Amino acid sequence: MAKAIMIQGTMSNSGKSFLAAALCRIFKQDGYSCAPFKSQNMALNSYITKDGLEMGRAQVMQAEAAGTEPLAIMNPILLKPTTDTGSQVIVNGKAICNMDAKKYFQYKKELIPEIERAYKALSNSFDIIVIEGAGSPVELNLKKDDIVNMGMARLAHSPVLLAGDIDRGGIFAQLLGTLMLLDPDEQSMVKGLVVNKFRGDKSIFQSGTDILREKSGKPVAGVIPYIDCDIEDEDSLSQKLEQKTVGVIDIAVIRLPRISNFTDMDVFSQYSGVSVRYVTRAGQLNNPDMIIIPGTKSTIHDMKWLRESGIESEIKKCAAKNIPVWGICGGYQILGEKISDPECMEGGGSIPGIGLLKTETVFRKSKICSRVVGRFNSISGIFSSLSSRKFEGYEIHAGETKFSGKSLTTLENGSPDGVFNGNVYGCYVHGIFDNTEISEEIVKSLYQSKGISYSGSNSISRMQYKEKQYDIIADVVRKNMDMELIYRIINEGI
Repeated sequence: MAKAIMIQGTMSNSGKSFLAAALCRIFKQDGYSCAPFKSQNMALNSYITKDGLEMGRAQVMQAEAAGTEPLAIMNPILLKPTTDTGSQVIVNGKAICNMDAKKYFQYKKELIPEIERAYKALSNSFDIIVIEGAGSPVELNLKKDDIVNMGMARLAHSPVLLAGDIDRGGIFAQLLGTLMLLDPDEQSMVKGLVVNKFRGDKSIFQSGTDILREKSGKPVAGVIPYIDCDIEDEDSLSQKLEQKTVGVIDIAVIRLPRISNFTDMDVFSQYSGVSVRYVTRAGQLNNPDMIIIPGTKSTIHDMKWLRESGIESEIKKCAAKNIPVWGICGGYQILGEKISDPECMEGGGSIPGIGLLKTETVFRKSKICSRVVGRFNSISGIFSSLSSRKFEGYEIHAGETKFSGKSLTTLENGSPDGVFNGNVYGCYVHGIFDNTEISEEIVKSLYQSKGISYSGSNSISRMQYKEKQYDIIADVVRKNMDMELIYRIINEGI
């Protein structure tokens, strides 16, 4: 059976995912087999495993850092919000139903056996499990039947590190207040405190660590600097979504209200001079070099928002000026002529799409979850150099899209996927840009369209780039965390 350590936070976005990833990397570097685990994740960024199961991308990122294959049992419950009060419930990689928040709160304790089975399976296969909590462990109205914070720590018999975000201020209230609100037995499970996202000279906080230690009776396991790195974030609070800087090459991503899998665009941050900014108002679009409409968990809802916000009109104006537009998954559906939901998979109804592609999408109850490989067909437009290029990725969608015109790609099984019309492109494949040959050709074509020479060839692969980022966070955390204490906490348990 594996030993465990759990990272809980004083609030959402306190850096739990990054700290868990860093520890996964450190344990791998130190020769241990390691796996991440988060019993329940709420996110619209998801991933399809090799066996066709769906899981949250945060645990995929952590599995990559640990050097192990992502498995759905690392994230046995994934909630994908469909409305402000409801989510699709995915259990061990398979969607089982949609539920409103009240019904799920009553139902979730029935999922404890699924969590236990998933955790036991991981524990039998690895040396160390790094468990991530969610939000705060002292949401007092939600503590009953908790399955993700202290409830999970009890289930796994795991010691806990409590992390606070000093960048937001109030670190003493965060850490000491959280401890105060924990039950006495829960307080005893917290074996160390972590001050995360510290900016400036760490020596000036020495008195702060003394205060935390004296008032809590817990050791301060580390004061971790704000880490400048480029790894995948949780979707709802990602700072990437606030990016407004315009580079030499300006890629504008439409920040749909229910945006999903925005990590599809992360690869472009590898390229010098390329900016990826997120647009929420019509006046922000201007004249970018490329527009990307990403995935969404509520296509009809977000199509209405595009129309009402005036962004649809601006996208059409850009397309008329031959600015390339690319839609992925829900964005591909939005670019078509009509979207229908007769079986109420995403709320029901139908709506005309933007109409830049000759497609019609109908939502069905069956959900496609698959890894795919394929190649681009002979295509025209600004990205004609993609013709015959190979790609791989994954599909997650409930829509069936029929199209007329020229298909964009052909999958390995011979099926066409996606369509193009001039400089407007759309497909279902998430991760299609991750192949360096694809992303680099897109960047090169955008440079050339502006009459600028592109000199950034021989870029490293997406995975090599991510490996470097995992090493960066591991190096910073190792230097600023008391790793001797961490190993002692793991070995002593609770």
